[in-house]
Amino acid sequence: MEANTRDKTVPREIAALLSGERVILRETKRAVTPFGGVAVFIAYLRKVGMVEQIRRHMPIFWKSPNRIDPTDTFVAFLMVVLVGAKRFAHAGLLRGDQALHALLGLRRFPTDDTICNLFRQFGMGQVQRFFEPLAEWQMQRLPQRPEGYTLDMDSTVFERYGNQEGSLKGHNPRRHGRPSHHPLLAVLSEAHFLLHGWLRRGNCGTARGAEEFLKEALALWGQRQKIRLLRADSGFFDGLLLSFLEQRKLPYIVVARMTKWVKRAAQRVESWIELDDNYAAGEFRLKLHGWDVERRFVVIRERVRESRASVGRKLIDVPGYTFRVFVTSEVAAPAEIWRDYNRRADMENRIAELKHDLGAHGFCMKQFFATEAAFRSVLLLFNLLAEFQRAAGLPSYREPGTLRTQVLTCGTILGRAGRRVVVHLSQSWGGLRSRIPLLDSILACDFPISPKLTPVLET
Repeated sequence: MEANTRDKTVPREIAALLSGERVILRETKRAVTPFGGVAVFIAYLRKVGMVEQIRRHMPIFWKSPNRIDPTDTFVAFLMVVLVGAKRFAHAGLLRGDQALHALLGLRRFPTDDTICNLFRQFGMGQVQRFFEPLAEWQMQRLPQRPEGYTLDMDSTVFERYGNQEGSLKGHNPRRHGRPSHHPLLAVLSEAHFLLHGWLRRGNCGTARGAEEFLKEALALWGQRQKIRLLRADSGFFDGLLLSFLEQRKLPYIVVARMTKWVKRAAQRVESWIELDDNYAAGEFRLKLHGWDVERRFVVIRERVRESRASVGRKLIDVPGYTFRVFVTSEVAAPAEIWRDYNRRADMENRIAELKHDLGAHGFCMKQFFATEAAFRSVLLLFNLLAEFQRAAGLPSYREPGTLRTQVLTCGTILGRAGRRVVVHLSQSWGGLRSRIPLLDSILACDFPISPKLTPVLET
């Protein structure tokens, strides 16, 4: 009698914070998850055959009879990031989530040590052999755009606290002198698609390795569709990079670094096209030291106002205005060049989503290529989420954090009907009814494979 009493968890009673109403706390043996909405995303992953692709290209194999399959471990890591983890240690968040295990079909959920051990096996060769085929597999299903895609390049800083490989002191606007990694990214703007990513040492300049990076990105892209334009900030204002783009006949708009000669040429512009009361556009041609050719520069002049901060640099000889200068191979009017470049601002949103919504900067290990493998895994998940939204028929793009809140999070209880697993989604969280349109769109979606088009880039 005493043993039975000890085995039972005695209910507890508390009072509601605002109303003071009595609330009884009890325990249940039923498996419960707050992430029942992930079922919709799982249906999409099953539809595109993600697990088969990962298993096909996975370069890591275990021989232990007690092993967890590397494909299972990798998928578990993607789920950990999907539900909001920012560190490997956060994998424990899902270890006891039996309802989510049932949705995934996992008998054992890996620990954070198991996940880290998988990534520790990745060297440079394994990273290339695994992630490049997966990137090509994702590109096949990008929507066709007759006018082509815009390619945006940018870099960011991942602060590090420790002695990780490649974690060196370099440009760090937030923590001066703090070691970091300096990733390089290329994004297809209209599709919110991360075409390519490199994890670089922290002491790399922004444009360092940009030419080789672009060669890899364009080789991955092949001749699937046209790249109509490349956009980049002043960190990529480099003569060698511009020459490379011209050799490939790839149009570009790059923010010019305000060197002495660029400033002098900008303040000598005499012919201005007034765009409105505050903005005017002009242009000039200039051949800088070390350049083989003269290039076109577009200048945007903005009147300084007290009501708002003006973007650009002030020139001593031209008071009352700020100036922005772009170098471009395009022949469009200066105002069109400016407006086209301004759409690149969305690139900053992609970087913020990677860091804040998917924790790309938090999955760091001592080995450089282990960290890069985790980083590339997050890029893979980002692209899957972007395609998921297109397949589900969502009317507009949503950030991963918003998607997690509105679709993936839903209180759910695991049950059974005979031998079949049943997942009960809570009606108060939108339940199944709000997710049926998404499921129907995914299940009805026909994922086409992009045809090989006529080459548009010279190699």
